[in-house]
Amino acid sequence: MSNIKSAFDHGKAFIPFITCGDPDLETTGKIVRSMVEAGADLIELGIPFSDPTAEGPVIQDGNLRALSNGITTDDIFDFVRELRNDISIPLVFMTYANVVWSYGMEKFFETCQKVGVDGIILPDVPFEEKDEFDIVASRHGVDLISMIAPTSDDRIAMIAKNAKGFVYCVSSLGVTGTRTEITTDIGAMVKKVKAVNDIPCAVGFGISTPDQAKKMASLSDGAIVGSAIVKLCAQYGREAVGPVHDFVFDMKAAIS
Repeated sequence: MSNIKSAFDHGKAFIPFITCGDPDLETTGKIVRSMVEAGADLIELGIPFSDPTAEGPVIQDGNLRALSNGITTDDIFDFVRELRNDISIPLVFMTYANVVWSYGMEKFFETCQKVGVDGIILPDVPFEEKDEFDIVASRHGVDLISMIAPTSDDRIAMIAKNAKGFVYCVSSLGVTGTRTEITTDIGAMVKKVKAVNDIPCAVGFGISTPDQAKKMASLSDGAIVGSAIVKLCAQYGREAVGPVHDFVFDMKAAIS
């Protein structure tokens, strides 16, 4: 049974994202531990993919840096197994359908269960096609996280009804990346979800400042930040541990 909901048990959740293997897995491990120390409630671990269609240039570049190191899915499973020696907060993979397919769906989710992965986000799998993944993931206690976009509107209730773990509310149209302003009516989106399913809702895509995180968390159950953290990894490389820790600490403080 996934423990994702525990991330939302103590107020608003802060959910950082990091690409595994950027700049290398050893540094990723240090960064993950520093994010836990700084107050992260759940961490999204990106499995790098050569064509990450939902990502903007920042996370695309992070994927390429990781792949150029020869990172494999098996490496990342071993990495999570090692993390689980001392990290107990929920961990969720963010990757693409092809990564799961090429590994073998049954084997992929069975290994997720063995190493302690609680959920998975597959941004390129539409709601209508999620069942083939969801059935296998559920069998192994892994929550397939549903995403709801500003354009979902009439489909929100349908998507939310069977959602598991938490609902990922996409704050802006387009790909991931920092935004100067978020104009989507997140409050209305969350209300539609809660009307059919009492499940946590966290907002991602475009959040890069404590003020934005505070605003989004005030309208939902938590804030997700990816590009701003991957930018720090690009900027500082192996020295990114301290800057990422401080960033996560400030973001968590802003929403608490």
